[in-house]
Amino acid sequence: MKYNRILLKLSGEALMGDRQYGIDPKRLADYAKEIKKLIDQDIEVAIVIGGGNIFRGLAGATNGMDRVQGDYMGMLATVINGLALQSALEEAELQTRLLTSIEMKQIAEPFIKRRAVRHLEKGRVVIFGGGTGNPYFTTDTAAVLRAIEINADVILKGTRVDGIYTSDPEKNKDAIKFENITFKDVMNKGLKVMDMTAFTLSEENNLPIIVFDMNKEGNLVKVVSGEKVGTLVNG
Repeated sequence: MKYNRILLKLSGEALMGDRQYGIDPKRLADYAKEIKKLIDQDIEVAIVIGGGNIFRGLAGATNGMDRVQGDYMGMLATVINGLALQSALEEAELQTRLLTSIEMKQIAEPFIKRRAVRHLEKGRVVIFGGGTGNPYFTTDTAAVLRAIEINADVILKGTRVDGIYTSDPEKNKDAIKFENITFKDVMNKGLKVMDMTAFTLSEENNLPIIVFDMNKEGNLVKVVSGEKVGTLVNG
């Protein structure tokens, strides 16, 4: 295997499956199966999930809600998703821990770096909920921050598109896919991979990002094995 410790970033929308909102149990079960394949090969897996399938702070702010309040609601949405994924992973007979940046000790452990690393070393899947714990920061930024803190080898951004393209491949059939691209080229071309705060943090810490199609069976194992799946952003 090319990577030993990974940070998997999933969007909240990914959990919807074919639904308009909420959580699709089948999609969760499919993800749990793919993650189990990694654990069975002794890969250490940490996960950050967004909350967009339940609530988006920015969307709330555009509708007149206080932005800070909206962002906290979004953070709680990520914890709901974390609990759902935790349940699916345990159904697949995996050991898990949910750690949150906002303390809610009845349902999760508070995030402590050394504790998170110890859980990973023991073969537990670690789910980070609550984003960074601060308003105005996305779960992309939380994913990069946690990846740096736990010394992950790579960030795997699981999406429904199989990489980074010159434009949206779902809207433009002539869009061209990049196999590899540098951080600078992503910025110069104005490509949307992550929000700029997250992306800059990743670049400054030499943390590679791979964008790939999480919904295709077997892709997760291929990516971690070093096969050419998706788009690699580095250097």
